[in-house]
Amino acid sequence: MSQYRQVPAQVDLPALEHAVLDFWRESKVFAQSLDQSEGRPEWVFYEGPPTANGMPGAHHIEARVFKDVFPRFRTMQGYHVARKAGWDCHGLPVELAVEKELGFNGKKDIEAYGIAEFNAKCRESVTRHTDAFAELTTRMGYWVDLDDAYRTMDPEYVESVWWSLKEIFNKGLLTQDHRVAPWCPRCGTGLSDHELAQGYETVVDPSVFVRFPLTGGPLAGEAALLVWTTTPWTLVSNTAVAAHPEVTYVVARRTGGEDTEKLVVAQPLLEKALGEGWEATGQTFTGAEMERWTYQRPFELVEFPEPAHYVVNAEYVTTEDGTGLVHQSPAFGADDLLVCKAYGLPVVNPVRPDGTFEEDVPLVGGVFFKKADEKLTQDLAERGLLFRHVPYEHSYPHCWRCHTALLYYAQPSWYIRTTAVKDAMLRENEKTNWFPDSVKQGRFGDWLNNNIDWALSRNRYWGTPLPIWRCEDDHLTCVGSRAELTELSGTDQTDLDPHRPYIDDVTFTCTAEGCSHTAVRVPEVIDAWYDSGSMPFAQWGYPHKNKELFESRYPAQFISEAIDQTRGWFYTLMAVGTLVFDKSAYENVVCLGHILAEDGRKMSKHLGNTLEPIQLMDQHGADAVRWFMAAGGSPWAARRVGHGTIQEVVRKTLLTYWNTVAFQALYARTSDWAPSAADPAPADRTVLDRWLLSELNALVDQVTQALEAYDTQRAGKLLSTFVDDLSNWYVRRSRRRFWQGDKAALRTLHDPVQLVRAPFAAPVLAGRQGGAAHAARRGGDGHAAAGPADPVHHRAGVAGHGGAGDAGRPGVRAPLLLAEGGHLGDRPDAVAADAARAASGGAGPRHARGVGRQDAPAAVARAGGRGGLRVPLAGAARADHGGAERLVAGVALRDGRLAGRHHGQGELPCPGQALRQGRPGRGQGGRGGGRGGALGVPAGHGGGVGRGGWRADRAGPRRGDHHGDPARGVVRGLGLRCDGGPRPGDHPGAAPRGPGP
Repeated sequence: MSQYRQVPAQVDLPALEHAVLDFWRESKVFAQSLDQSEGRPEWVFYEGPPTANGMPGAHHIEARVFKDVFPRFRTMQGYHVARKAGWDCHGLPVELAVEKELGFNGKKDIEAYGIAEFNAKCRESVTRHTDAFAELTTRMGYWVDLDDAYRTMDPEYVESVWWSLKEIFNKGLLTQDHRVAPWCPRCGTGLSDHELAQGYETVVDPSVFVRFPLTGGPLAGEAALLVWTTTPWTLVSNTAVAAHPEVTYVVARRTGGEDTEKLVVAQPLLEKALGEGWEATGQTFTGAEMERWTYQRPFELVEFPEPAHYVVNAEYVTTEDGTGLVHQSPAFGADDLLVCKAYGLPVVNPVRPDGTFEEDVPLVGGVFFKKADEKLTQDLAERGLLFRHVPYEHSYPHCWRCHTALLYYAQPSWYIRTTAVKDAMLRENEKTNWFPDSVKQGRFGDWLNNNIDWALSRNRYWGTPLPIWRCEDDHLTCVGSRAELTELSGTDQTDLDPHRPYIDDVTFTCTAEGCSHTAVRVPEVIDAWYDSGSMPFAQWGYPHKNKELFESRYPAQFISEAIDQTRGWFYTLMAVGTLVFDKSAYENVVCLGHILAEDGRKMSKHLGNTLEPIQLMDQHGADAVRWFMAAGGSPWAARRVGHGTIQEVVRKTLLTYWNTVAFQALYARTSDWAPSAADPAPADRTVLDRWLLSELNALVDQVTQALEAYDTQRAGKLLSTFVDDLSNWYVRRSRRRFWQGDKAALRTLHDPVQLVRAPFAAPVLAGRQGGAAHAARRGGDGHAAAGPADPVHHRAGVAGHGGAGDAGRPGVRAPLLLAEGGHLGDRPDAVAADAARAASGGAGPRHARGVGRQDAPAAVARAGGRGGLRVPLAGAARADHGGAERLVAGVALRDGRLAGRHHGQGELPCPGQALRQGRPGRGQGGRGGGRGGALGVPAGHGGGVGRGGWRADRAGPRRGDHHGDPARGVVRGLGLRCDGGPRPGDHPGAAPRGPGP
């Protein structure tokens, strides 16, 4: 009796997915798959933690698809792949969301409300949408352990972060310094350089050329320095003007007229800066000669200690734009600060941390710094100091969280000296495999080469507190755990909440020798990106517990996120890992392009072009969405996603596959067939059967190679092409055999529908098959079944096709496209080169690699040809397929090749016949004849020889003839005339048509 259940011709994919997901949940399938693989070699994957204080979007599906595909694939290869979920809980995005919710407008409101109460709201916020993320994760079939997820706010996680900071502190790499760093006036805190990189926006600022009249030097009272800036608001605190010591500066005057004004600019920029109507006077000076020339400052709105306002020399000055003379305001520029410090010049800052000028500053008091440009520019024009004013479009840094324009602001901050480990990070990057490879030396490599120290501290509330205590004599103590804090303070801190304000209340006697002062924790918290970068060890509470577990799972073999994480999580993982362990946290990283709306714009609620992820999957099915994310174009590039693109996946791939399965189930049930050892051996099957098995083995090998190279696009293309071949070539040309219950045809089709289960289409193709075909128990008979109630083969003991054989196919190794929980033999490298590889060629992109197993013809002898197979005249033969070589079993070709996709539009050669001096067919093979025979020659193409078609000896009836003239019967496409004897497909008339895909 057939073991097949009924498979409906029409399928509701989303409904079927829900049934499968119910089964997975009820049977704890994911947990069973992990239990089954326990004890195998580890393949380590790290989950980048999302922040769950907002609802998930369609873009969250993309990275999760890749995070699911490769752990499934490696589990299929025989590894144990633990998948621990995580949540990013700290940071300003959380604080800003809570501020908005409470109607607050800055830090003053928070402190009036109470830090403890505010942080409690933050804690509540980050768990508010975890259910929505969990629903998305489950609905899309992403297997990750949400029950044992790490959270960056948990005390054990915070303690691990403290330990790592203490390690860095003890190496002398964590220090406090007074530097100019990006500062958000809205959030009231600094940003690290990698945060800064995420927030550039295009703006139009006033570009002003300003006269600075000289009051000292040989040109005093005679000329003015011409200075260019795009930040007029910083001119209020101008301290000096920088000139490059080796650049030549010229004195220029107007040509003609009575205007005697003279301006000093760099010689290479004379025409560009001044425009037409100006010429050099012949007076020239080097920047070194101009050093300490004094000038009149543009504004006298704030007091300045003297000496100041003279020309200084600086190597960073360029002559690419501007005037070659750079205005210096050390409170707002890192380069300015370094130069002015070297000259002992004062640092004057009239701007408050909220971005407004001090109230007592004339003209602009209380005005936000960016708003002050207009008033200041107007005043310069009225006093005759403005030479030219033009709009200037450029990228300006904004806060990536609140989109406020940033200040470069001189503030004391804690820094990690990442520049000290720059060479080590470059070394680790060289050992890392980037996909795409261009990121390695491009976006990421450039970032490392231009690395600056990490501004770690934040003047905020909801974050991991910086574990440094300071006494009044400035002695510092870095604490690595609550146990250490208990010992230092003499009070039990075991259950202390290690957040503000509770941690701020813990004090102890200074640990410095001879010091008896009280040490108090410094007020800052740390950059939340450091939390994320600590997850490889902090997720386990290392080193306070799980020491061996962490050491066995560091570094990761694989991580994946979008391209913007090159300067985010990818960087912090490598930086923290190298700082603490002198080793990067990952070996392979897949860097994904962004997902765009169907209109080509970034998805945004206010643009109305977002896609709700659950609705998207409930409309089209999670498999279709997953397939598009993995294989719908290059994953490295930005891609458009919409209902049209997803529906195309359903139509072209998923439904085609489903129809093939339905066809197989229908005729297996009709014929009361089930796979068994009594089925014809591959060597005894027809040419078309052998071709399909050859293609199937090639598919396994090629998809394995693609996924080992993290190339889901190629893997998807290979799979979809095979599905198309399976349905539109094999099934269409084998229908009559199925109508007749041919066991060879049924078994031949049974094997592909079992194997084609791509890991990136989880619920349907990667392991459902409760609604399609079943994987057989390892070493037992395979069968097909219908209905989601039948298991998805992830349970223990359902191993799919393994090295021990399947349903009488011993030796068939490494069918990778199985439901996870199956396995591919006894070794993780089960798809390594074996006897089959010796029979395959090496050049063609679609050559029949992997054949030579028991399901390949025994006549295959040795590798050869143009990347394909070279064989003797009897048995398997060589055939050309699109420039590569494909196996065609059972036919010998002499000096001939089969041309075109699927060997033209016609049929395979007649088994057992020889063709001589053939030429590739270019046209249809003539007219006449009737419907084809068992191999399905298209109706109306039975007789005549087409242009350039194959021609062999004329004898006997021709394939495709029903009652036609034997002298005229030639197959379309190939234009074949076979040597004598009856041909497959010859019968007295057309068989009745039957159903099929």
